Amino acid sequence: MRTQIVKIDAANIDLAKIREAADLVDSGKLVAFPTETVYGIASRVRTDSLSKLDRIKGRSADKYYTLHIGRKEDYKKYLLMVGLRAEKLIKNAWPGPLTIVFELNDADIEKQRNDLEKEVFENLYRNNSIGIRCPDNDIASELLRRVRNAVVAPSANLAGQMPAVTAEEVFERFDGQIEAVLDGGRCKYQKSSGVVKIGKNGLEILRAGVYSEEEIKLMSTVKFLFVCTGNTCRSPMATAIFSKYLAEKLGCGVDRLEEMGYKILSAGTMGITGMPASPEAVAACAARGVDLSGHISTGLTRQLVEDCDFVFAMSRVHCERIAALSPVSADKCVLLAGDRDIEDPIGQPQSVYDRCAYIIEEAVKKRIGGLKI
Repeated sequence: MRTQIVKIDAANIDLAKIREAADLVDSGKLVAFPTETVYGIASRVRTDSLSKLDRIKGRSADKYYTLHIGRKEDYKKYLLMVGLRAEKLIKNAWPGPLTIVFELNDADIEKQRNDLEKEVFENLYRNNSIGIRCPDNDIASELLRRVRNAVVAPSANLAGQMPAVTAEEVFERFDGQIEAVLDGGRCKYQKSSGVVKIGKNGLEILRAGVYSEEEIKLMSTVKFLFVCTGNTCRSPMATAIFSKYLAEKLGCGVDRLEEMGYKILSAGTMGITGMPASPEAVAACAARGVDLSGHISTGLTRQLVEDCDFVFAMSRVHCERIAALSPVSADKCVLLAGDRDIEDPIGQPQSVYDRCAYIIEEAVKKRIGGLKI
């Protein structure tokens, strides 16, 4: 057998050639194709095809391959649920040069075992986890969308060697061992994708890649914003109480929330900065084991609203102010207490602050209970 080199113009993709290549993969053949990082070898997730892939790469059969998908939403077939942080990383990093290893709990693993074909399940999941990659390359995307089987696509190289970044390099190494190479030119980054693992213990970088560690952390940090008027009582109390319950749900200390990928902020529509929390708000929080003594007020800005993933307002007036400040953020702003305003306790006795803190705490418990962590 002679490996066929199929020229593909990335700016004007011949879909007939892509369909032919997809049919080859579906029939059990191996086809190399470009991604933005390196060339990969597409194989359907069937034991016979994977055994052939192991053989030509000189790779041990006990190592698992990464699932490759053509659209980022395709991950939903293989993961019943992902947490907020994983969801944000998918949103920001895909399609792109990052492989994500997702941890699943026992119940979700069992559901996948029952829903997927045995060969697919047994060859993709390991130790309650699955690795998934969504390449940012039009040729790769078109091919992966058209293969009817699940696809893995390890780098086109022998184990221990540098990955191929051109079709010519693939051909030199695998001529006669794979059916075809889709030649889309030299790969953009010319280095393997980064690999991160994300689950109940946070995020772990398994292999450095195109994205830096700092970029990955920024792309996966979930930000919550609480908004009131002066940012000296209601929203600071909400931030502190929310932090307490979120830390409990994550099983970590409040001081580790940012390390775990969650940032909780507050701001006021009046734009006052540099003021401490009111003594009554500090006392109301202290009664709940929450320290508010270090709070400093911040004014609400358009950038702050748009940077956050969740925006909780204390009243409808605050929602209106947020919508006026950033119309594109209107849909993500909701009342913290569901369908009711949380009244401003400013100037009232301690008992009113205590009642306000109680209302905030009950609302926070409901919000925390509904979060996918």
